[in-house]
Amino acid sequence: MPQGFNYQQAGACIEGAHYAYNIINKVELRKGQKVLINGASGGIGTATVQLLRHFGADITAVCNTKNIGLVKSLGANKVIDYTKEDFTKDSEKYDHVFDCVGKSTFGKCRPILKPGGVYISSELGPWSQNIFYSLISAIFGKIPGKEGKKVKFPYPPNILRSIKLVKKLIEEGKFKSVIDRSYPLEEIADAFRYVEKGQKTGNVSIIVDDDLE
Repeated sequence: MPQGFNYQQAGACIEGAHYAYNIINKVELRKGQKVLINGASGGIGTATVQLLRHFGADITAVCNTKNIGLVKSLGANKVIDYTKEDFTKDSEKYDHVFDCVGKSTFGKCRPILKPGGVYISSELGPWSQNIFYSLISAIFGKIPGKEGKKVKFPYPPNILRSIKLVKKLIEEGKFKSVIDRSYPLEEIADAFRYVEKGQKTGNVSIIVDDDLE
């Protein structure tokens, strides 16, 4: 655990960052590439913004109005407020689109991808289409007839590698946990009900023992 962190802060760094890193490492990311993150204020999204900043990407973050300041502070170069505009109609073209809440599809995001661009979602997609598209992309190196664009699935195999990277970035002051709310263990049902609303910012933590705060 990073020095100076308590259990609550450390725990809130792990899951989102693990999935974020295993989204990013599925593409050949180069410094300065344009990446759009849908769901940039969630648990995976806030970690993805910070990791992409570390790797030198040009980041466009999609979130709601109240979280614009947060995602900018985490490293976003541009923010799209989804309550006011549809990010899939953006005039900008992106090397990669990462849907960190799984609420869009490759079909909707394809117009904003550059030729050869990669779409990755944290969810399976309608009728598990992201698995199907990722298999086609792996077999043919692209999705035929789609300008070389492809879909990849973020299978997260190596949690130790993720933890070591996040620990290093925390100790360098380049990564922080984002915690929306904390609940004592006896109120865990309330925590799940809140998360199910789909409006949380960052992470929701459970306090198992007051001595561990």
